[in-house]
Amino acid sequence: MTRFLIKPLIAAGMLAALSSPAFAEEPAVWDLKPDMGYAYDKDGKTHVYKMGTSNAGVLLKGAKKVPKGTLFFIGHNGQLYMRTGPYLDDGKFMFGAN
Repeated sequence: MTRFLIKPLIAAGMLAALSSPAFAEEPAVWDLKPDMGYAYDKDGKTHVYKMGTSNAGVLLKGAKKVPKGTLFFIGHNGQLYMRTGPYLDDGKFMFGAN
C-alpha cells in the first residue's frame, strides 16, 4: 500500500520542481547603498557592482550629482529616461494606474 502512495507523491514533487521556473521572479530592486555601482549597459541590461575605494577619485572625476526628485524609467523602446519635473500629485504617481 505504501508503494502505491509513493509514486503519486514522487510525481507531484517532480511536477512542482518542473513548474517552479514558470513563476516570474520580481525584478531586482536597486536598493541604493554606498560603495555600490548601478549600471545600465549599452544593451539595455542593468547591473549592480560592489565598488572599492582605491580608484574612487577617478570615478568621481567625471560624475555629476543627480538632483533630488529625479524619476528614472524605461520607455516602451527600452531606452532609459529621467525626469526632474513633477511626477507626484498629493503623493500619488501621476503617470500610472492608481
